[in-house]
Amino acid sequence: MQGMKVKALAAGISLLISGVAYAADVPAGVTLAEKQEIVWSLGGEVPTLDPTMTTDDSSSKVISDLFDGLVSEDQEGNIIPALATHWDISADGKTVTFYLRDGLRWSNGEPLTAHDVEYSFKRNADPASAAPYSWYLGTANILNAVDITDGKKDKETLGVKAVDDKTVQFSLTQPTPYFVKMLSHPSTFPVYRKAIEKYGDSWTSPDHIVSSGAYTLTNWVVNERIDLVRNPAYWNDAKTVINKAAYLAIENQTAEYNRYRTGEIDITATFPLEQYQQIKQERPDELLTMPSLATYYYLFNLDKKPFDDVRVRKALAYAIDRDVVTQRILGQGQIPAYGVTPPAVAGFDAPELPWASLSQKERNQKARELLKEAGYSKDNPLKFELVYNTNEAHKKLALAMLSMWKQSLPVEVDLANQEWKTFLQKLAQKDFSLARYAWVGDYNEASTFLSYFESKGMNYSRWANKAYDKAMADALAAKSDQERNHFYQEAERIFAEDMPAIPVYFYTKTVIKSPKVGGYSTTNASSNRYTRDLYIMK
Repeated sequence: MQGMKVKALAAGISLLISGVAYAADVPAGVTLAEKQEIVWSLGGEVPTLDPTMTTDDSSSKVISDLFDGLVSEDQEGNIIPALATHWDISADGKTVTFYLRDGLRWSNGEPLTAHDVEYSFKRNADPASAAPYSWYLGTANILNAVDITDGKKDKETLGVKAVDDKTVQFSLTQPTPYFVKMLSHPSTFPVYRKAIEKYGDSWTSPDHIVSSGAYTLTNWVVNERIDLVRNPAYWNDAKTVINKAAYLAIENQTAEYNRYRTGEIDITATFPLEQYQQIKQERPDELLTMPSLATYYYLFNLDKKPFDDVRVRKALAYAIDRDVVTQRILGQGQIPAYGVTPPAVAGFDAPELPWASLSQKERNQKARELLKEAGYSKDNPLKFELVYNTNEAHKKLALAMLSMWKQSLPVEVDLANQEWKTFLQKLAQKDFSLARYAWVGDYNEASTFLSYFESKGMNYSRWANKAYDKAMADALAAKSDQERNHFYQEAERIFAEDMPAIPVYFYTKTVIKSPKVGGYSTTNASSNRYTRDLYIMK
């Protein structure tokens, strides 16, 4: 951790911060533009601006500008203090205490205290909130989180307690080496209780929202744009440079890229795939490709036939030629995926998986055999629907999947696209058979990818495997990183044997960025890029 001193104490471990404050780092010699405003493109509409309710990367991007957590990330992805200046970890690793900054205030000027942190975590765990990321608290091993989300205990028993206005203490069921990392996720950010209790679901409208981050919300036109301005009550406002930020919701990739070319958009990660090489040639200094913590899947619903049959799941997974996908269809440095965890994850060594070592011809043959064993043939083809959210790239890839499957297998596939909000609702309600999916790591550690598929995880597939759960529990209890990686590898092998989802490729992060935007990290494998770190040059 940069800027931190680690001091061993008799009672445990204390992390003491030496004047750390994240901020836009403007290099010497750079002349700033008089107008400090930036326009981001998010692709589709943002489903929510409520930190407790976020599940998607687009919402998290805006929320991370509006709200702050106990900790955050610097531009290299290292965990740094945010609302908290430092934290203590007890000798047994089961108590983590955070100490808040002096003078923290909400955007309306009211004090932000440890009681707000306690309220927000309990709101997340409360089944009445129906928070989609409540499972995350159980994965973090916060005391009683699983029983509360399962309706077995009251939310007030959650292991989060405001000791006083500036001190919040977490009680864990067991030591969790990546616990502090997990608190950089927006679902753990404090929210303003009075606004929620007064306005309900509409508390995030521009007229009602109260936030804690570098920016406040001034405008939200659904399916069009979101506008933010600097928050003078933000604890680190003196180090912020950008005064205004806008986010555009544009689902048509060609239209989005055209608006970038005309200067209306400063940063976009969405553009027509077929134009990648041309853009790379014409705008080499604007097209940025970097490592990413993300995996692209097709997710099975195991509660629906025919995907309750592992032979069917494996057949469809095997019959995809990932080299064609990554090299010919995408061609942006993506990596074929046969497992869950991307190679960019720190400290993870992937196991050797037997099906990954086969040639594509051998995989296709195995796929035909499995589907025949499951009772499917030309006279009785496998029929199912593949659903994806409205996006030209997802459609192009779905058509490629359909072509590959039909070349090798007796299948009849219907393709269906849905608007982003509807798509997320369908997933949450388990109202799908096979769905395009992606998982972006919540923190840089293998557990953020593998824990998704635990029985207690988010796990839209409804897969449950005791051996997988045990491997993950053993990983958590491991006494060394090497031992932990051994159990992560075992979890990967179990996943491959049961195939609750089809790993297709590991992402790279590719964006087109205006040359006038400074401070954008090209080395951080995390998806987090904060407006507060950026600046506009002349």
